[in-house]
Amino acid sequence: MTVTESAENVFDELESAVRTYCRRFPAVFTKASGHRMWDRDGREYIDFLSGAGALNYGHNHPEVRRAVVDYLLADGPVHGLDMHTGAKADFLTRFRDVVLEPRSLSYRVQFTGPTGTNAVEAAFKTARRVTGRTEIIAFTGGFHGLSLGALSASATAFKRGAAGVPLGHVTRMPYDGYTGEAVDTVDHLTRMLDDPGSGVDLPAAIVVETVQGEGGLAAADAGWLRRIADAARERGILLIVDDIQAGCGRTGTFFSFEESGIVPDMVCLSKSISGFGLPMALVLVKPELDQLGPGEHSGTFRGNNLAFVSAAACLEFWADPAFTGRIRNTAAHFGELLAGMARTHDQLGCEVRGRGLMRGLAFSDRGLADRVSRTAFGRGLLVETSGARGEVLKIMPPIVADPAVLEHGLGILGAAVEEAAATSKEEL
Repeated sequence: MTVTESAENVFDELESAVRTYCRRFPAVFTKASGHRMWDRDGREYIDFLSGAGALNYGHNHPEVRRAVVDYLLADGPVHGLDMHTGAKADFLTRFRDVVLEPRSLSYRVQFTGPTGTNAVEAAFKTARRVTGRTEIIAFTGGFHGLSLGALSASATAFKRGAAGVPLGHVTRMPYDGYTGEAVDTVDHLTRMLDDPGSGVDLPAAIVVETVQGEGGLAAADAGWLRRIADAARERGILLIVDDIQAGCGRTGTFFSFEESGIVPDMVCLSKSISGFGLPMALVLVKPELDQLGPGEHSGTFRGNNLAFVSAAACLEFWADPAFTGRIRNTAAHFGELLAGMARTHDQLGCEVRGRGLMRGLAFSDRGLADRVSRTAFGRGLLVETSGARGEVLKIMPPIVADPAVLEHGLGILGAAVEEAAATSKEEL
């Protein structure tokens, strides 16, 4: 596939100014495989962006691609609204057998519109219907989407400011570690809920990310999550885990909350649930909470059968009991490499954040992460930033990457850190 110079100009001519990633990574990509992408000039890049978490298994995994191509060649229905199809049946069966039953989970699966924010909207509707309450508790640093309901629960001022209308019915509470060691944020939450003078109404639900993908890679402690779950249950508040970015193996287990031992009332999944970058989103809901009626949350593209096919193919990886162990080993190796990088750049105040294969590097100079990202692109590595000010470097290789890939990619990143840090000193 080739892209001419004149064709490239069409982006500036016709595409909206709202575009983002192409500004940070100004290349025209024409090929992708595994952990690599190539631009139209044949230049190779290592992809540690992974589609912002939508490509946990890398680009065009051959086994998944084969399933999708075979389905298309057999004239399988691609679009089906929420009608019954063989592809949907196959996915649901494999999801039950490979994910739910081995974990003793009995969720029902609600297919929503194809984006994560739509899954969050559906979960909020369900919580409000079940409890009869309106408020949602969300946390500092959280990101749950950009449609109005989910945006109300998202924390970043820049994104909230684009709404153009007041964003309400959400009460913000401090995330684990947000206020430092001096304040127990769970105690703060429960005191606000239990004090009739706090002004905080009893909410329908608490929504939480176990690792804040857009919030600077803050990771909640397993004990903190258990206490949040206990606080919710004791007060009749539903617990929603937003696993849109941290789920599907990104933290080392299929669900990011498994380590804590909690069982949320609802779980939002999207991004890598399709495993191939195909749009797909769903809400896992406890059966007794499945109270929205037919059509009360709908969407033309909630029946993406190609996504069902690719998702079912990816679940075959998880059917192998050794798969989780391999991811954990990869994550441990990744963590060791990053810890070594942090020690090497201790003079920059380098700090490792996150969990599993969802990691961040923070620096004392808050502008350094952005410069490192742009420098890394020039060296052939795609890595983005996170946090309200873009102050944390966000590193997300495919969860199936082998050690040599991690070492190569982080070698490029280390050189980019040194170059960007040296450049900033020269500018001073």
